[in-house]
Amino acid sequence: MTLPESPRDLTSMHEIVERIRREVGKAVVAQEQVLDQILIGLLAAGHILLEGVPGLGKTLTVLALARTFAGKFHRIQFTPDLMPADVTGHSIYDAQSSTFRLRRGPAFTNLLLADEINRAPAKTQAALLEVMQEQQISIDGKAFPLAPPFMTLATQNPIEQEGTYPLPEAQLDRFLLKVVVEYPEADDEITLVERVTGGRKGDSLDVSAVEPVTTPEVIVSLQQTIAGLVVDRRIVEYAVGVVRAAREWKTLRLGPGPRGAIALIRAGRARAVLEGRDFVLPEDVKAVAVACLAHRVILSPELEVEAYGADQVIGDILESVAAPRV
Repeated sequence: MTLPESPRDLTSMHEIVERIRREVGKAVVAQEQVLDQILIGLLAAGHILLEGVPGLGKTLTVLALARTFAGKFHRIQFTPDLMPADVTGHSIYDAQSSTFRLRRGPAFTNLLLADEINRAPAKTQAALLEVMQEQQISIDGKAFPLAPPFMTLATQNPIEQEGTYPLPEAQLDRFLLKVVVEYPEADDEITLVERVTGGRKGDSLDVSAVEPVTTPEVIVSLQQTIAGLVVDRRIVEYAVGVVRAAREWKTLRLGPGPRGAIALIRAGRARAVLEGRDFVLPEDVKAVAVACLAHRVILSPELEVEAYGADQVIGDILESVAAPRV
């Protein structure tokens, strides 16, 4: 298959994204909405927090996505005894050469799946979040830049909380999106079971049907092009208005900071390209608002008692803020 060159216009950008979608679909059943949100995170050069019970295809989706652009993929199973060096790497002494050599950790990759990130202690979580923010790894006082694109997808199990170290709000703020992975519909689940049990031994992740359709360099070019899309000032004012309304919302103990509005614009740009446009509409901001803001707010105690979720609050806020006509 001939790989595309760096995108020169909207048509070529949209074609690359559609190729990636089709290839991931060869390995992953359903979860189209989850894939779209992951693609938004990738195109916006952000990081994603995935929340869902085990067995919903999170690892398979990320592995298939990495294969579509011939990117490197590493997975880390976070555990209470995981140390920062297990994530970033460390120097080891070579007795033969009497020198120290670098042993690179799994964070030296393109797509990093941090499985059950809340099972590792704060020190290890902080090491990963520093890598996410700085896009480089410091070992023995020397900085090693990560090869772009770099994206962290961290998972959390919303059910099992025993023996976990919840991420503080300041660290949650580092994630561009929080994506909730739901159970598939009945027909999709039947297709999934048939595919996995159809002559395959065990339950290994099979991405052999997925072909590379682009390159890491093209992904970086896509990210740069999308970051340069001009956003109408009224859209920016709308995004800021939504965030400021959330800060004043009576049923929230804490609203999103400026990163919330920044996330709305970054994700809104990427979503516009997914929809085949080179301009952002208020609908793009609304479509990404829950994923961008739900993990950046803290509910009041009475809402938690009533089981009223952050996504519902964000929906109420969106209804209260008038969208501009663009």
